[in-house]
Amino acid sequence: MGSWAAATWRLGGCSGRGGLRAVPRRRGSSRPGGGDRAAILSDLLQSSVAAEEPGAAAAAEEEAAARRPRRSPLEGTVLLFPGQGSQFVGMGRGLLQYPGVRDMYRLAEKVLGYDLLSLCLEGPRDELDRTRHCQPAVFVASLAAVEKLNHQQPKVVESCVAAAGYSVGEFAALVFAGALGFAEALYAVKVRAEAMQKASEAVPSGMLSVIGRREANYKFACLEARKHCESLGIENPVCQISNYLFPDSRVIAGHLQALEFLQENARKYYFTRTKMLPVSGAFHTRLMEPAVEPLAEVLKSIEIQKPLVCVYSNVDGKKYMHSKHIQKLLVKQVVSPVLWEQTMHSVYERKQGAEFPYTYEVGPGKQLGAILKKCNLKAWKQYNHVDALEDEEAAET
Repeated sequence: MGSWAAATWRLGGCSGRGGLRAVPRRRGSSRPGGGDRAAILSDLLQSSVAAEEPGAAAAAEEEAAARRPRRSPLEGTVLLFPGQGSQFVGMGRGLLQYPGVRDMYRLAEKVLGYDLLSLCLEGPRDELDRTRHCQPAVFVASLAAVEKLNHQQPKVVESCVAAAGYSVGEFAALVFAGALGFAEALYAVKVRAEAMQKASEAVPSGMLSVIGRREANYKFACLEARKHCESLGIENPVCQISNYLFPDSRVIAGHLQALEFLQENARKYYFTRTKMLPVSGAFHTRLMEPAVEPLAEVLKSIEIQKPLVCVYSNVDGKKYMHSKHIQKLLVKQVVSPVLWEQTMHSVYERKQGAEFPYTYEVGPGKQLGAILKKCNLKAWKQYNHVDALEDEEAAET
């Protein structure tokens, strides 16, 4: 797609060597299987994505890259990709001047079937905030922000040693790392978003942000909330932790009646603050099970490669190891808690006294930076944000 995606180089692998790894861009092609969705995706890719064949020069460059000396931690960088909820009307306006970004939005329009750029720039906000729209919007805006970063500070992109994405942001992180093609990943995000919205509309449900005291027992509170739902005649009620954000902060998701019960009894469970999130469903719980099969079907039909830079999974907070691992955990992520606090500990774990890498949050909003500050203050001191607005606008907000 853009300059970093279409170039013949890719980033250094998970081996810890860092540095550029000169490998050809991986072809975005669908694999056999997957039914109608695979056929649709294949047609889109044939009309939109050009393949490049590996060459001997690239292999020689890869071998040379392997012999390059290791970087000190400060020379390496970490990229964080935001998730649903970071979107806002006007995002992307400051990115259109950078090479490849308009092409990304043109291809997105073909894949999605609607004008994503206009929706991002002009709204209306209610439409942009819908799950089926905001997930693709954040995905594209985040990768467009990488284009901005690559244009302004190419060495930051070249020296990346790790990436992580929050929920749908994980797809953008995997595209950046060379594991997924842009068009294929966007199509998977489209299917995921539509299926999650449909699942959320089937049951009155939501998500509750909670900050608790040290004495707070979130799991016990969820258990009592489920018992309350059962007393109302709700069968197999759902109420569970869906996001681990930072110490003493959780998101609890499930049936609306359960969340209302927790708000009414916040003091009993040592919750100091509760707030309903502006989302339509209980994401990352078993209420999203109807979305599992559609996403699994798409992921089976596309090519997935081992990431060429370490990418950490939301499901277990650990590095992805191979393509099957990615395929399995991206599906599991839909119905599993986002272990973001644990992921941050994995990314920034190092010996006492070791310096922390520079971190860049790429895309709309600064939520991941705020969470990083709560998880690891020393790591946050090396934090930067690459906004989806003009630099002047970003300074004013």
